[in-house]
Amino acid sequence: MMSLVSKCPLCGAELTIEIVEKLLRGGLNMASVKASAGVCHKCGEMIFDADTVEHFEHLRSKLQNDDVTDLTPMGTAYRA
Repeated sequence: MMSLVSKCPLCGAELTIEIVEKLLRGGLNMASVKASAGVCHKCGEMIFDADTVEHFEHLRSKLQNDDVTDLTPMGTAYRA
């Protein structure tokens, strides 16, 4: 992970580096991704480095285009 700021840009509290789960949506598809982030335990903000954000954008584009061939199915979602 690239160097991140050490203070939360929203509230100023200290950030800790943790592995978090992020849900990405694209079109009717959704993917769960684990990534390293700076996490603020005061306000909940998560800060990702530029490489991780670029990866998220790539995955969102694939989801939008229904290109899920290299993703593992986890189940089915429904809307009430």
